[in-house]
Amino acid sequence: MKFKVVSEFKPTGDQPEAIQQLKEGIETGERYQTLLGVTGSGKTFTVANLIQEVQRPTLVLAHNKTLAAQLYSEFKQFFPENAVEYFVSYYDYYQPEAYIPTSGLYIEKDLSINEDIEKLRLSATSSLLSGRRDVIVVASVSCLYGIGNPVEFQKNVISIQKDQVISRTKFLHQLVQSLYSRTTADFRNGNFRVKGDVIDVFPSYADHAYRIHFFGDEIEEIEAFDPFKNKSLERYENLNIYPANMFVTSPDIL
Repeated sequence: MKFKVVSEFKPTGDQPEAIQQLKEGIETGERYQTLLGVTGSGKTFTVANLIQEVQRPTLVLAHNKTLAAQLYSEFKQFFPENAVEYFVSYYDYYQPEAYIPTSGLYIEKDLSINEDIEKLRLSATSSLLSGRRDVIVVASVSCLYGIGNPVEFQKNVISIQKDQVISRTKFLHQLVQSLYSRTTADFRNGNFRVKGDVIDVFPSYADHAYRIHFFGDEIEEIEAFDPFKNKSLERYENLNIYPANMFVTSPDIL
């Protein structure tokens, strides 16, 4: 799918010229370009139209989470049909371990992880590995801190398709290898559950879950459903299920 800006407004004033100059700079391999403008002059809208012109996957770096969240919200509005993702540090609070020699005081490491931000990070990683070209990732400058290995993440993507012959046990082992947890009670992100020949998987990066119907060792049907209303949403011929955690590791590496 191509990048498409959805807005009731069109570039005006200096914006069309700026878009054209920036586009030419990118196409000629210019490494650094600067778009000048006061607050409220439409720089984000200009960049959105530039992305539509060049049709390239885009990384937007902001110097803090607050600005990154603002830009994410704006790009999400401009590109409702494309994959706009948010990738920032998932720590709400982080206290590194410390030692104060004068008093002999040791302060233990303490942290708090925001599950919603972790979900958005996994969504961004999944979009990038899906093969899509219409991806915009809005990130803070600390986005690389504590990141997992993308090669290992990709190695543990589970690809299935309708009418595929695979034993149910093998599929369950693949889910566990991709760090999904089996549950019989609380069905949440990162869990899967088994009911006879039906396996429900709730990805860590989505608001919907997947239901895989087996008939013996054959996948009979794949569908997405609302886990809260138990309502079917969409059926698939094939599906990629991405790992439940950034830090997934293959057995050979272990």
